[in-house]
Amino acid sequence: MQVGEGEGWRLAFNPLRQRFPVLVGGRHWAAELSLAEAQVLQGAVAKLVQHHAGLVDQLMAEEALTLELETPLADGGQLLLTLEGDRSQWSLGFVMTPEPGVRGLEGHWEAGATAAFVAALAVLRLASVETDEPGATNKHP
Repeated sequence: MQVGEGEGWRLAFNPLRQRFPVLVGGRHWAAELSLAEAQVLQGAVAKLVQHHAGLVDQLMAEEALTLELETPLADGGQLLLTLEGDRSQWSLGFVMTPEPGVRGLEGHWEAGATAAFVAALAVLRLASVETDEPGATNKHP
Protein backbone atom coordinates (compact mmCIF):
# COMPACT_ATOMS: atom_id res chain seq x y z
CA MET A 1 0.00 0.00 0.00
CA GLN A 2 1.26 3.47 -0.91
CA VAL A 3 -0.06 6.43 1.07
CA GLY A 4 0.74 10.12 1.01
CA GLU A 5 -0.99 13.02 2.67
CA GLY A 6 -0.43 16.57 3.74
CA GLU A 7 -2.29 19.76 4.47
CA GLY A 8 -5.26 19.75 2.08
CA TRP A 9 -4.51 16.56 0.13
CA ARG A 10 -4.46 12.78 0.39
CA LEU A 11 -3.45 10.00 -2.00
CA ALA A 12 -3.50 6.25 -1.38
CA PHE A 13 -3.10 3.15 -3.53
CA ASN A 14 -4.12 -0.21 -2.10
CA PRO A 15 -3.81 -2.94 -4.74
CA LEU A 16 -5.81 -5.30 -2.49
CA ARG A 17 -8.95 -3.26 -3.25
CA GLN A 18 -10.07 -4.61 -6.59
CA ARG A 19 -12.66 -2.19 -7.92
CA PHE A 20 -11.41 1.15 -6.56
CA PRO A 21 -7.80 0.80 -5.36
CA VAL A 22 -6.90 4.51 -5.46
CA LEU A 23 -8.12 7.20 -3.09
CA VAL A 24 -7.63 10.89 -3.89
CA GLY A 25 -8.74 13.64 -1.56
CA GLY A 26 -8.68 17.32 -0.82
CA ARG A 27 -9.48 19.47 2.21
CA HIS A 28 -13.10 18.35 2.68
CA TRP A 29 -13.60 15.57 0.17
CA ALA A 30 -12.28 12.20 -0.99
CA ALA A 31 -13.10 9.85 -3.87
CA GLU A 32 -12.12 6.36 -4.86
CA LEU A 33 -10.88 5.74 -8.40
CA SER A 34 -10.50 2.63 -10.47
CA LEU A 35 -6.98 1.77 -11.57
CA ALA A 36 -7.73 2.90 -15.13
CA GLU A 37 -9.19 6.22 -13.92
CA ALA A 38 -6.17 6.84 -11.70
CA GLN A 39 -3.78 6.10 -14.56
CA VAL A 40 -5.60 8.60 -16.82
CA LEU A 41 -5.58 11.19 -14.01
CA GLN A 42 -1.87 10.64 -13.41
CA GLY A 43 -0.97 11.08 -17.08
CA ALA A 44 -3.27 14.05 -17.63
CA VAL A 45 -2.01 15.90 -14.55
CA ALA A 46 1.58 15.38 -15.73
CA LYS A 47 0.71 16.84 -19.16
CA LEU A 48 -1.09 19.84 -17.69
CA VAL A 49 1.72 20.61 -15.23
CA GLN A 50 4.29 20.28 -18.01
CA HIS A 51 2.26 22.71 -20.15
CA HIS A 52 2.15 25.18 -17.23
CA ALA A 53 5.91 24.86 -16.74
CA GLY A 54 6.42 25.70 -20.42
CA LEU A 55 4.41 28.92 -20.03
CA VAL A 56 5.88 30.17 -16.75
CA ASP A 57 8.68 32.17 -18.36
CA GLN A 58 6.16 33.99 -20.56
CA LEU A 59 4.07 35.22 -17.61
CA MET A 60 4.66 38.45 -15.75
CA ALA A 61 4.77 38.12 -11.96
CA GLU A 62 1.23 39.41 -11.46
CA GLU A 63 -0.31 37.52 -14.41
CA ALA A 64 -2.69 34.65 -13.78
CA LEU A 65 -3.75 31.92 -16.15
CA THR A 66 -6.23 29.09 -16.48
CA LEU A 67 -5.37 25.92 -18.37
CA GLU A 68 -7.79 23.12 -19.18
CA LEU A 69 -7.19 19.63 -20.48
CA GLU A 70 -9.88 17.18 -21.49
CA THR A 71 -8.95 13.57 -22.02
CA PRO A 72 -10.97 10.40 -22.63
CA LEU A 73 -11.44 7.70 -20.01
CA ALA A 74 -11.17 4.02 -20.91
CA ASP A 75 -14.91 3.51 -20.37
CA GLY A 76 -15.91 6.17 -22.88
CA GLY A 77 -16.26 9.02 -20.40
CA GLN A 78 -14.17 12.18 -20.06
CA LEU A 79 -11.78 13.70 -17.55
CA LEU A 80 -11.57 17.49 -17.45
CA LEU A 81 -8.66 19.05 -15.54
CA THR A 82 -8.36 22.74 -14.72
CA LEU A 83 -5.20 24.46 -13.48
CA GLU A 84 -5.63 28.04 -12.23
CA GLY A 85 -2.95 30.26 -10.80
CA ASP A 86 0.18 32.19 -11.54
CA ARG A 87 3.86 31.49 -12.14
CA SER A 88 4.57 29.92 -8.77
CA GLN A 89 1.33 28.74 -7.22
CA TRP A 90 -1.80 27.18 -8.67
CA SER A 91 -4.84 25.13 -7.83
CA LEU A 92 -5.99 22.00 -9.62
CA GLY A 93 -9.51 20.73 -10.18
CA PHE A 94 -11.06 17.81 -12.01
CA VAL A 95 -14.44 16.65 -13.25
CA MET A 96 -14.77 13.01 -14.23
CA THR A 97 -17.81 12.13 -16.31
CA PRO A 98 -17.75 8.42 -17.09
CA GLU A 99 -20.20 6.50 -19.23
CA PRO A 100 -23.91 6.91 -18.41
CA GLY A 101 -25.02 5.04 -15.31
CA VAL A 102 -21.60 5.17 -13.63
CA ARG A 103 -20.76 7.58 -10.81
CA GLY A 104 -19.21 10.91 -11.72
CA LEU A 105 -16.62 12.70 -9.61
CA GLU A 106 -15.44 16.22 -8.99
CA GLY A 107 -12.59 17.44 -6.82
CA HIS A 108 -10.31 20.39 -6.22
CA TRP A 109 -6.94 20.94 -4.54
CA GLU A 110 -6.24 24.42 -3.21
CA ALA A 111 -3.09 26.27 -4.22
CA GLY A 112 -1.22 25.40 -1.03
CA ALA A 113 -1.80 21.66 -1.47
CA THR A 114 -1.53 21.19 -5.22
CA ALA A 115 2.25 21.01 -5.65
CA ALA A 116 2.59 18.32 -2.96
CA PHE A 117 -0.33 16.30 -4.36
CA VAL A 118 1.05 16.51 -7.91
CA ALA A 119 4.50 15.40 -6.71
CA ALA A 120 3.02 12.42 -4.85
CA LEU A 121 0.85 11.46 -7.83
CA ALA A 122 3.84 11.63 -10.18
CA VAL A 123 5.79 9.01 -8.22
CA LEU A 124 2.82 6.76 -7.44
CA ARG A 125 3.43 3.37 -9.05
CA LEU A 126 0.06 2.36 -10.46
CA ALA A 127 0.10 -1.12 -11.88
CA SER A 128 -2.27 -4.00 -12.17
CA VAL A 129 -0.70 -7.03 -10.55
CA GLU A 130 -1.72 -10.52 -11.60
CA THR A 131 -2.57 -13.09 -8.95
CA ASP A 132 -2.73 -16.86 -8.89
CA GLU A 133 -6.49 -16.68 -9.35
CA PRO A 134 -7.71 -16.91 -12.96
CA GLY A 135 -9.06 -13.59 -14.21
CA ALA A 136 -8.20 -11.64 -11.01
CA THR A 137 -6.05 -8.51 -10.91
CA ASN A 138 -5.08 -5.85 -8.38
CA LYS A 139 -4.77 -8.22 -5.46
CA HIS A 140 -1.12 -8.18 -4.38
CA PRO A 141 1.47 -5.39 -4.16
